[in-house]
Amino acid sequence: MKVVILAGGLGTRLSEYTKKMPKPMVTLSGKPIIYYIMKHYSNYGFKNFVIASGYKQNVIKKYFKKKILNWNIDVVNTGLNSMTGGRLKRLKKIIGNETFLMTYGDGLSDVNIKRLINFHKKTKSITTLTAVRPTARFGAIKIKGKKVSYFKEKSNIDEGWINGGFFVMEPKIFNIIKNDKTYLERETFEILSKKKSLNAFKHYGFWQCMDTLRDKYLLENYFKKKKIKF
Repeated sequence: MKVVILAGGLGTRLSEYTKKMPKPMVTLSGKPIIYYIMKHYSNYGFKNFVIASGYKQNVIKKYFKKKILNWNIDVVNTGLNSMTGGRLKRLKKIIGNETFLMTYGDGLSDVNIKRLINFHKKTKSITTLTAVRPTARFGAIKIKGKKVSYFKEKSNIDEGWINGGFFVMEPKIFNIIKNDKTYLERETFEILSKKKSLNAFKHYGFWQCMDTLRDKYLLENYFKKKKIKF
């Protein structure tokens, strides 16, 4: 089963680093975040990767020029301005008619890939996404008069479920994606949802994206304190 990693965006919210490299190549504890994503899949036996590149793709190609952990890596140029759905659509011939895995190149998780796949097979949907509950950025308080009557530290319980990436997809999804301008997260998933062909695998463990500089510092701290291992 192939693993597709979307890695072609501009990463403008992390511009301190992405002026010189695509966001998936921004390092955490000495290695690019995409390496840890691939290592997680590799731990479950999935070693055939298709990287959908675009912005500064040569940085990705140069890094993976050397053989890493017996991984088979195909870096494919999916265009500079393609949206997430468009990038995936361009990989149709490479993926073929088999079920495949897909995720974004800027998020880490300890989601159990085997359980995710088994869940997908039972639901018989076109796409299964991993649903996560991110930790709230701020604590909650209630004020009565001038006094704080309630205080609660930030927690993921207070946040709703969101799309955490780490998908299982059927090739039928290619029939729904129109062109390069198509977003997975908008038109594609909205259509699948209406057709009841989009399911959610709830993950209660670790998940953290790297959208901003704050996120990067948070992940660096996790590695430093050995809260996560890949």
